[in-house]
Amino acid sequence: MNFTFTNEQQLLADTVQRFVREHYTFEKRREILGSQTGWSREIWQELAGLGLTALNVPEEHGGLGGGPVDTLLVMQALGAGLLLEPFLSSAVHAPALLVSMPSTPAAEALLSAIAGGEIIVAVAHQEPDSRGELHRVTTRAERDGDHFVLAGKKAVVMHGHAADEYLISARTSGAPCDAQGTAVFRLPRDTQGLSVNAYRTFDGQGACDLELNAVRLPAASLLGSGEVAQQALEAAYHVALSALCAEAVGIMKAVNATTLEYTKNRKQFGQPISRFQVLQHRMVDMFIHAEQATSMSYLAAIKCTAPDLRERRRALSAAKVAIGQAGRYIAQQAVQLHGGMGMTDELIVSHYFKRLTAIDLTFGDADHHLQQFVAHAMNP
Repeated sequence: MNFTFTNEQQLLADTVQRFVREHYTFEKRREILGSQTGWSREIWQELAGLGLTALNVPEEHGGLGGGPVDTLLVMQALGAGLLLEPFLSSAVHAPALLVSMPSTPAAEALLSAIAGGEIIVAVAHQEPDSRGELHRVTTRAERDGDHFVLAGKKAVVMHGHAADEYLISARTSGAPCDAQGTAVFRLPRDTQGLSVNAYRTFDGQGACDLELNAVRLPAASLLGSGEVAQQALEAAYHVALSALCAEAVGIMKAVNATTLEYTKNRKQFGQPISRFQVLQHRMVDMFIHAEQATSMSYLAAIKCTAPDLRERRRALSAAKVAIGQAGRYIAQQAVQLHGGMGMTDELIVSHYFKRLTAIDLTFGDADHHLQQFVAHAMNP
C-alpha cells in the first residue's frame, strides 16, 4: 500500500509543524497552562486563520472538506506541541458528528461557525456510569409540546470547559443500554438549568461535567434521533479516536527525539550516555514501538470511515491497543533515561508522559479495546 502523502498534504503538515515550532513553544505552552482559562483564544484564532478549524467541515459550509489522513497529519504536528486548545473536540469530533447526521438549519449554522473559528463546540456523550459503552445513555429527553425537557448528567466532556455549545446525547425512549432511542441536541452553554463544572485533567487539558436539571430546548435543537443518531455518534467517535491515535504518535516521535538529544548531551564517566550499549538498546526499542504505532495510526485513519462497521470497529480497537501500549512503554523509558529530572515540570518529557497516559485512558484504554477487539472478532 502506498503511504506517500500528496504535495498538498505535505504542505499542510509542514505548515502546522512550523506553527508549533514558532508560535507554540514549550515556554509558550507553560504560560498558557498557567493561565486562568488553561487555553488561549488568541491561539485558537491563529489556528482558524490557518484554516485548521475548517479542515473537517464540508466545502458547502465554508470548510476545506478534508479527510482522516489530513487530520492525521495535523494531529501529529499538534501532538508534538502538546496543544491545550480544543482542536480535537471542536475541529474534529463535533464536525464529524454533525456531518454524520441529516442536514438541518441548526447543524448547518454550527458547521459554518466552527469552520470560521467563531464558536467552540464539544460533544457531551459520556456519562458517569457508561465506562466506554457507546450505547449506554441515561440522560432523558421528554417531549413537552414544542420543546424537549432534558435531565441527567454527562461526565468528562473533553474541552467542555472552553465550549460555547454542546452536542449532547439524550434518550427519548427505551432502556439505558438500548441501541435505539437516542437523540442528539444542540445545547448552548448559557441554557437555563444547565450546570457546568469545569476542571483540569492531570495532563493539563480542560474538561467538565454537565448536570441538566429540567433543561428546556426548542424542538429545532433536535439534530437527529433514533438509529441515525446512534450511528452518527459511533461514526464520529471513530473519527475522533483515529485523530487521538495520530496525536499520540506525534507525541511519541517528539519524546524519542527529545530523549535522544538528552542522552547525547548527558555525560557519565567522561562520555555521553548515548554511547552506553544498554541504553542504545532501549532507544532502539523506543523507536521500534513508535514505528509500529505510526503504522497502526495509518490503519486507523484509513479504516475510521470504512462502510463495514465490524471492520471499522476491529481496526480502531486494534490501533488503540497498540498505540496505548507503545505510548506507555516509550513514556516510561523516556522518564527513566532522563532520571529524576524526567518527572519535573521544567522538562517537557514529564508533560509528554502525562499526555500519553491520558490518551491511553481516553475513549477506552488498551484493556477495554482489547476486549472489544476480541468481541468483534468472535461475533461477526
